[in-house]
Amino acid sequence: MNVVIRPEKRSDFDRITEISDLAFGQKNEGLLIEKLRKTKDFIPELSLIAEYKRLVIGHILFYPIHIVTDNQRFTSLALAPLSVHPAFQNRGVGSKLVVRGLASSKELGFESIIVLGHAKYYSKFGFKPASRWGIRAPFDVHDEVFLAKELKKSALKKKSGIVAYPKEFNEV
Repeated sequence: MNVVIRPEKRSDFDRITEISDLAFGQKNEGLLIEKLRKTKDFIPELSLIAEYKRLVIGHILFYPIHIVTDNQRFTSLALAPLSVHPAFQNRGVGSKLVVRGLASSKELGFESIIVLGHAKYYSKFGFKPASRWGIRAPFDVHDEVFLAKELKKSALKKKSGIVAYPKEFNEV
């Protein structure tokens, strides 16, 4: 399956919303993407689509977040959301989006990524429980689904704290 991964374009927006809503079975993910796209912290190079035969079939977004300690804030990225049209799931499209997104994030100088997702899936890309570094979610969640990955060696060393998501994450 010859899939092209590229940054989103304005003409992709409606299709991205449609795919996200279909993949998650509800409208919150598409709405979240729309809200984040309007913020000053949105990074267009980290909102990627998967295209097959000129049809958008998947999307991934990486968005700046902070790990907050008692007296410091460290910048990281949230991987959220990742969606693939149901007709194209389980064909490696999501993996291609993740791999390209991780590479693009590293190229832009980001040192770590946080994701709330399936450990079995994300461990393939080197994600580990965030608790390993003393990093916690701002809500109750099992350790095995709140994950982190260092893009730079020891990037999360001595950066324990609570992840602060932008308000848009709480509005959907």
